[in-house]
Amino acid sequence: MVSAARIRVILRRVPILILAIAVLAVSTAAVFHTPAVAQEEQRRGWSLRDLLFLRRSERVEPPRLIQPRLMQRIGPRKPKARKPRAAPRRPAEPAAPIVEKAPDARTVLVVGDFMASGLAEGLDTAFAENTKIRIVVRSNGSSGFVRDDFYNWPEQIKSLIETEKPAAVIVMLGSNDRQQMRVNGEREQPRSEEWTKEYERRTEAFGKAIASAKVPYLWVGMPAFKAPKMTSDMLAFNEIYRSTAESHGGEFIDIWDGFVDEEGAFVTSGPDINGQPVRLRTDDGIRVSKAGKRKLAFYAEKPLLKILGMTSPPGTPTAYAPAGAPVGAPAPTPMPVDRTVPMLLSDPALDGGSELLGAAAPAQVDGPGEKRVVGGKASAASPGRADDFSWPPRKQPVAATVPETTTAITP
Repeated sequence: MVSAARIRVILRRVPILILAIAVLAVSTAAVFHTPAVAQEEQRRGWSLRDLLFLRRSERVEPPRLIQPRLMQRIGPRKPKARKPRAAPRRPAEPAAPIVEKAPDARTVLVVGDFMASGLAEGLDTAFAENTKIRIVVRSNGSSGFVRDDFYNWPEQIKSLIETEKPAAVIVMLGSNDRQQMRVNGEREQPRSEEWTKEYERRTEAFGKAIASAKVPYLWVGMPAFKAPKMTSDMLAFNEIYRSTAESHGGEFIDIWDGFVDEEGAFVTSGPDINGQPVRLRTDDGIRVSKAGKRKLAFYAEKPLLKILGMTSPPGTPTAYAPAGAPVGAPAPTPMPVDRTVPMLLSDPALDGGSELLGAAAPAQVDGPGEKRVVGGKASAASPGRADDFSWPPRKQPVAATVPETTTAITP
């Protein structure tokens, strides 16, 4: 049992407990007070509740927890993958203006295989602004002289000329002819003896068909190709085309050097018509790019203008009709021009020659100084000089005495 003394001690401490509870209530209310109360609290002095509770100015706020999303945002950023820069593109060529051809424009018929199609495209670009020339292409991409059962060019060319009535014909044909050919019921391998004879016969028939139509024509040769065997075959074909064209009134256009390097090997890229490096062939090493098509046309452009009578041969002065002259009137005779014939260092006439043509005669060597410098001959040593090694020593000649004369002044 609790003793009376113990009870008295507890009763004595009850007021203290009540006071502590009151202080606690006041401090709790102060926490939720307005800022004005907080400012008043800062101005007041020390009190008993400062033993149990800290002031607002002395409190330490607990650290706030960072949200996971915020941590992810402020964490190390991964570098973004950069897109590879595209290679700089060459400026696009300005489109050629479309010019309407004149009603009396002269037709140029281009025939052959897929290479002829590229040639016609380049010619169309070359003469886009020329109203007097119209390019017409009648090609068959898979044709040739070997498969005459598929497309017989000696027969088809006659009907094409009759239909189009061209002023000139351009031929580019033969890239598909590296295949077997049936000769007298037998299959012959390309470039065998029988195969070559039959191939020459078919090209001759084609050349005669164009010549019989009495139309001037150009035969453009084949370029080099990526496959070495195909390149060697094209060289042999070009010799056949050259012989056929020259035998039947045509002109052979050799384009070989424009599509090979200095050593004669096939090149994919090379100079264009302006000398700028461009891509001339496609990746397969067979077809021709846009710049290559224009280069093909470049080789045929001037010969075509020549046979059409729209330009004069190189080295001949151009004749202009006088103002007001009727159309079709004969041009005046050009004035003769005296030109110096060009001279080559490999000219056979210079073989063994010691002088240049037109050189002036050398100057005469007269004085002792000229003899020494020009002729390389030293003058004879005079007697008694240091370089006089004659024996016995020579004596200097006695100089002739001249009588003294006086001039008298007479009064």
